[in-house]
Amino acid sequence: MKIIALDGRTLNPGDLSWEGLSTFGEYEIHDFTPKEQVVERGRPADILLVNKVVLGKDELAQLPNLKCICVTATGYNNVDLQAARERGIPVCNAVGYSTDSVAQHVFALLLALTNKVYQHHISVQAGEWQRSDDFAYTLHTLPELAGKIFGIYGFGRIGQRVADLAQAFGMKILATHKHPERDARPGVEFVSLEELFERSDVISLHAPLSEPNREIVNAQLLQRMKSTAYLINTGRGGLIQEADLKLALQEKQLAGAALDVLSTEPPKEGNVLINAPNCILTPHLAWASLEARQRLMDITLNNIRAFQAGAPQNVVN
Repeated sequence: MKIIALDGRTLNPGDLSWEGLSTFGEYEIHDFTPKEQVVERGRPADILLVNKVVLGKDELAQLPNLKCICVTATGYNNVDLQAARERGIPVCNAVGYSTDSVAQHVFALLLALTNKVYQHHISVQAGEWQRSDDFAYTLHTLPELAGKIFGIYGFGRIGQRVADLAQAFGMKILATHKHPERDARPGVEFVSLEELFERSDVISLHAPLSEPNREIVNAQLLQRMKSTAYLINTGRGGLIQEADLKLALQEKQLAGAALDVLSTEPPKEGNVLINAPNCILTPHLAWASLEARQRLMDITLNNIRAFQAGAPQNVVN
């Protein structure tokens, strides 16, 4: 059986091993595959591993050997599920591998906004501490997280893990969720989206993106935020109307934002949030700790094993 990864660098930039694939047959790894080479490289494959490479109806029609698609991610909107189903090709994804990694990054972003460690480091390197008349100084007023209200939009696995960490900081938890009765837990108050934005000192976005909530964080919601509040997004860039957020930051309707995701990735030249005031951007790396990627590798290997055993798992089509 021939296994081909078309964009393997995302999962394994070089610090993991692909050797587990040898258990299942011959394998071939491409770090990245441009659109025009997808069919050529994928044609010999019985199993394709893809992360963001698009496998649409036209591509699938030209891959006669293909028997299974393993998406090395949770999202699978890069694969035409209907076309794959019509050809009898199961599409298997991976879930739950990055929960701790993403939750950790939420607080890395939050602490970057509040404690401004790097800015103080640069200040010290520039000699400002040596020239100080006092033994200590701060560049900005430093807020304490204990006692503040942490609002969570989307209370799934990651949202719940973020709540655990926020509670460890002594914060109070508000959340908005489709199933508050099912996922009720001590110390978490479920509220409407409008109330979430009005009462929270920190708002963290964790809902999956869908057409009903595309750009749900717009001018109307941002105007409800406290001027001292922070917005964090490690979910999907499309949840935010980016031009509205830039304007809100410029007008100091909120204290700052920290985003690991944007509406288009990589961002196009001229993205409105590049260099927006009090806005921290990281390149969609919250999921990508070594441990999370190893879990993702393990899930992918198990998906292949299950397929070869005749009982595909994590099938999304």
